[in-house]
Amino acid sequence: MATITFDTHKFVRTLKDAGVPESQAEAFSEAFKEAQGEAELATQHDINDVRRDINDLHRDMEARFIQAEQRLVIKLGTLMALSIGIVAALVKLL
Repeated sequence: MATITFDTHKFVRTLKDAGVPESQAEAFSEAFKEAQGEAELATQHDINDVRRDINDLHRDMEARFIQAEQRLVIKLGTLMALSIGIVAALVKLL
């Protein structure tokens, strides 16, 4: 994650020029600097990594769905054949 550079001296000077007492301006500057340090910003590289991960996941899920569909078709075909065999056996017995 990227960080943003912050000129605390310029920030304090701007606040002082606007009439904020120096002690408050320095406190604001320090608080802003700490809050900014806790924030994490995504870079274009980070976003591209996430996109790549999503595409990989999408391909994996597609493959799994295809495999599940194939297994389901095989099981349903087996059940149909078994049902036909049972019905044929019952018809012969009755």
